[in-house]
Amino acid sequence: MNLLRAASTISLLTLTSRITGLVREQLVAGLFGATGFTDAFLVAFRIPNLLRRLFAEGAFSQAFVPLLAASRTTHGDEATHALVDAVATVLLWALIATSVLGIVAAPLLVWLLGGGLGPKAFDASVVMTRFMFPYIGCMSLVALSAGILNTWRRFVVPAASPVLLNLSMIACGWALVGPLERAGHPGIYGMAAGVMLGGVLQLAVQWPALARIGMRPRMRWSWRGLRESQAHPGVRRMLVNMGPALLGVGVSQLSLMINTQISSRLGEGATSWLNYADRLMEFPIGLLGVALSAVLTPQLSAAQAGGHNERYSHLLDWGLRMVLLLALPCAVALLAFAEPLTAVLYHRGKFGAADVAHTAQSVMGWGVGLLGLIAVKVLAPGFYARQDTGTPARIAVAVLVLTQLFNLVFVPWFGVAGLALSIGLGALVNASWLLWGLRKLGSYRPEPGWTAFGLRVGLGCAAMGLLQWQLATRLDWIELGAHEFHRALVMAASLAGSAAVYFVVLMLAGVKLKALSRPA
Repeated sequence: MNLLRAASTISLLTLTSRITGLVREQLVAGLFGATGFTDAFLVAFRIPNLLRRLFAEGAFSQAFVPLLAASRTTHGDEATHALVDAVATVLLWALIATSVLGIVAAPLLVWLLGGGLGPKAFDASVVMTRFMFPYIGCMSLVALSAGILNTWRRFVVPAASPVLLNLSMIACGWALVGPLERAGHPGIYGMAAGVMLGGVLQLAVQWPALARIGMRPRMRWSWRGLRESQAHPGVRRMLVNMGPALLGVGVSQLSLMINTQISSRLGEGATSWLNYADRLMEFPIGLLGVALSAVLTPQLSAAQAGGHNERYSHLLDWGLRMVLLLALPCAVALLAFAEPLTAVLYHRGKFGAADVAHTAQSVMGWGVGLLGLIAVKVLAPGFYARQDTGTPARIAVAVLVLTQLFNLVFVPWFGVAGLALSIGLGALVNASWLLWGLRKLGSYRPEPGWTAFGLRVGLGCAAMGLLQWQLATRLDWIELGAHEFHRALVMAASLAGSAAVYFVVLMLAGVKLKALSRPA
């Protein structure tokens, strides 16, 4: 199959999700501003989202997808369907228990994450937490479905479904806020309704896609069915693999919490500057890292299970070349073009020139480590395909400690930008460590031509970076804000020109882009 075309499709759909997510946040800000009830919603929404990242999209997917691909390669579709049925049954019962527990314990959960909320906001957050907690159930089943569809090389539906959450929240925001407020209820409850509607819709669109490939799970509702499903060897193997994977994902969430605590002590606005910079950095992460990971994980797992060592190594080599080809210019743009990007996206209303400067510094910090952040999305699946979730988890723990040491050095020098720089440097160490591990195992053997390829990509990035530096310094992007539409057109032309310079230089240097898209 054409892996680059598949990754490009996922990237385009992810871009749509990111754009609709930005519209969603603008809607929330316009309807509710920054109030206690807005804080209440964010706390309530963060609780199921945290669990989703820990379990659904994190440890579960990392353990389930390689096992699924290996089962299909070695045992065929019928045995794999039995594995899916068993996993789905165990997952369903676990989700019912988790949802009931979460609803009962909602006041404690809200206190742990938002103990500083006022009495009315606290009560509203508890109500919304209880209403939205089943969202984790929907998203866990979505993760199960996405893993199956990606293994069968059906990438479109899993990549497109997150857009439904944003659209649901936008629609419910417009439709329900007014009636709720007229009825004497907080209008923010409409956003909570949008979350649940989005979760149900995401699951609903996956089910027909599973039916088309004959892999819709048959979940068993009886206690006997649960016990038999738990006894399936594949389920046991998945649960064993989930332990280390959960540790690895938990480390990243712990790092986020630590950085939030540090930024809150760096002065008013510091946490916001870091958050806005993070939003900008998430675009290339989502467009490149997520897409490459979704495409490569089932392919690597199938190659590993089938004993196709050369194909496994070739897939990794292709993924790393894509990282260098596409992530390095993005990193250069975050470094050379940080202030224009920040100004065009955020400079309006109460977000002034000083905010642009501070946020741009954090964007540059992210730019230093962007290559590592995206490379990890390719290298970690190399271990997951071997059903080794422990090694990436142990490396993640060590990198967490190293990142905090970086914080001790860089935060006093650079303030909030030092936090982004520390995470970026930690990601580079993480990626280098994973790469060294795969090479030591003999699983990855770099193919010829890396030096020439790297020099050509570097030449293209240098030409592009020089153009962006000139545009960033010769144009006053803050003053251009007096005419928003004109500034947006200048930005669009600048980015288009930068991309044209980069790819023209690549072609003149002899990089054959078409060859990189051939099936691996």
